[in-house]
Amino acid sequence: MLKLALIFLVAGLLLGALGFGGIGGAFVGIAKILFFVAVALFVIFLALGLMAGKAAKDAID
Repeated sequence: MLKLALIFLVAGLLLGALGFGGIGGAFVGIAKILFFVAVALFVIFLALGLMAGKAAKDAID
């Protein structure tokens, strides 16, 4: 997902540099959304992984 965000960011910057500001801005907006979704998913999966690791450790002890 971060790869897609980077692709959209680069495409948006390139389009903005070529004079297509409207669609370039839309691409940058999509890149922002994808980035924040990726960060949110990372935090959720990090929390789930920590809870699962703690549960496994407690089960072993």
